[in-house]
Amino acid sequence: MGKVTGKLGNDFCPQALFLYGNYQEDGRPHFGLFCWATYCHIRDGEEEGLGFMTCIGEEKLTKDLIRSQGMFSANLVTEKLLPLADYYGTTSGRETPNKMDRLPAVEPGQVLRVPTIAESPVSFELKVIEELHLTAGSDLFLCRICNVTVEEALQNTALPFPRRLLQAAPVIVPGESRYAALTGEDLGAWGEPRSALQ
Repeated sequence: MGKVTGKLGNDFCPQALFLYGNYQEDGRPHFGLFCWATYCHIRDGEEEGLGFMTCIGEEKLTKDLIRSQGMFSANLVTEKLLPLADYYGTTSGRETPNKMDRLPAVEPGQVLRVPTIAESPVSFELKVIEELHLTAGSDLFLCRICNVTVEEALQNTALPFPRRLLQAAPVIVPGESRYAALTGEDLGAWGEPRSALQ
């Protein structure tokens, strides 16, 4: 079967979901849902190494906090965390002051002053080293990875990596405004999983 011209987009280039975390001025944790994230090689002063880059669209409270504090956490979203993550992703922090009344189990970062999510199997603590304004409402943050915490069971190299990856159960966004499991299972459209919250 041949290829045809498709619509411009990234529908078949799935990306993992992350909950970005920071503290609000009153000390309460704040989380926002994002997926335009990947890794890069960076230089931070004299240090070089693996970095994290994320593009955040629109102006929102999460972006305000990242800019003002210069750091944040990125917590991998799992199938178990999806209802809460979907709620965060479809609820404006600026327009809903009590948005953070629903919180996961929060742990302080080990290196940076950022909140991390205990239920997330992988959490990054990130220091922003540069912000690039791309276009109206679209900004790229280049970050140094200062620390990574990983669920202990995922470190068991006696299990093949594909099995550990399925055990982590990250949620991906393959396109068409839907969530999916790595197994190919459809996990619902944006705005649907939040209905499972009590």
